[in-house]
Amino acid sequence: MNVSASSVRSHVSDVEWQQRVDLAACYRLVARYGWDDLIFTHISARVPGPEHHFLINPYGMFFDEITASSLLKVDLAGKKVMDSPYDTNPAGFTIHGAIHEARENAHCVLHVHSLNGVAVSAQQDGVMPISQQSIVVLASLAYHDYEGVALNDDERPRLVRDLGDKNFCVLRNHGLLTVGETVAEAFVFMYLFESACAIQVRARAHGKLIPIDQSIIERATTQVKQVTRGVGFGLAWPGLLRKLDRVDPSYKT
Repeated sequence: MNVSASSVRSHVSDVEWQQRVDLAACYRLVARYGWDDLIFTHISARVPGPEHHFLINPYGMFFDEITASSLLKVDLAGKKVMDSPYDTNPAGFTIHGAIHEARENAHCVLHVHSLNGVAVSAQQDGVMPISQQSIVVLASLAYHDYEGVALNDDERPRLVRDLGDKNFCVLRNHGLLTVGETVAEAFVFMYLFESACAIQVRARAHGKLIPIDQSIIERATTQVKQVTRGVGFGLAWPGLLRKLDRVDPSYKT
């Protein structure tokens, strides 16, 4: 379909447009929190509907430039299904496509190369049980060993196997990944993940650490449901959007 960026809104459904707005907001928030790596990581979201189509960032755009209409719509192979002057990163959908295809509940996949996340991904101990943030992560955490830049399709089944049904994944020597049923959930998961890593990096530099008992980690999921009133971490999303709107609401265009 040949569609100009300015007319995307009139060519997509209301539910797709809302997904585009949320995903563009997520990119802007990742940039504002300093987790972006120039143009080299990705956040993808499933387009609601029967087709296996997904939204992902246009290669070459900084995260703080991305708008709802500039997002690319691609299929499971990462090929564009709606015209755009932008291209995709060849490494972008190796990871994201594999997870979207394997997990029906993977509506958003968020991957970053944050400095704290990469630092922890290179530590043999991985994520340590030393903070309240870490217990949420550890309750649903996977690890995947580094195989080089994600260009080879034969890595996909190993990634899917290692991730399993978890929501957090340490990509060894590479970075962090979260899977959410919504864009909001994937973002807040990453906020907790990155926070746990930042705390760990700082704590390891000073003195002996105090580990949290495994029994507390096992209760984390139940406690989170109580704290978020059963709504989940998306409870924070409206406030995050208000924060963005105060600074620059152009992500909605």
